[in-house]
Amino acid sequence: MYKILKLTFIFYLISNIFNISYSNENFFKKGVGYYENKKYEEARFMFERSIVFNPKNSKSYLYLAKIYNIEEEQEKEEKNLESTLLIEPENEEAILMSMKIALKKSNYLKVKELSKTFTQICKKLCDENKDILETLANIEPKNNES
Repeated sequence: MYKILKLTFIFYLISNIFNISYSNENFFKKGVGYYENKKYEEARFMFERSIVFNPKNSKSYLYLAKIYNIEEEQEKEEKNLESTLLIEPENEEAILMSMKIALKKSNYLKVKELSKTFTQICKKLCDENKDILETLANIEPKNNES
C-alpha cells in the first residue's frame, strides 16, 4: 500500500511539473498571437500570466513593454524594459527601445551609454542605432552654445 501511495504521489508531482511548463509556454504563445492581432488587453493578460509561471521570461517583459509603448504608458514601458535587460542584458530590441525613451527625455548621456553597449551586441537592428545617433547629433546642445 505504501509503495502504491508513493508511486501515485511521484506520478502526480511529475505530471504537475509538465503541466506548469506547458502552461507557461502556452500563455506566452497565446500572448504573441493576441499581440499580432492587436488585441493588447488580452495579450497583456497572457504575458502577465506567463511571468507568474516563469518570472525570468525576458520575452514576456519585452512584449509588455511594447504594449505599454503602444498605449503610451512610458513609466510602465521603462519598468518592463529594465526587467528585460536585467534578465537578458544583451537584448538589442530592449536596448534600442530604452535609447528611444532616453532620447525623448533628452537624457543624452544615457543614449550615448546605451549606444556603446548596443554597438557591441547589435546583430539585426544596427541601422536603427545610426539613426538615433544622427538624431542625437542634431538636437544635442553644443558646449559653446549659451
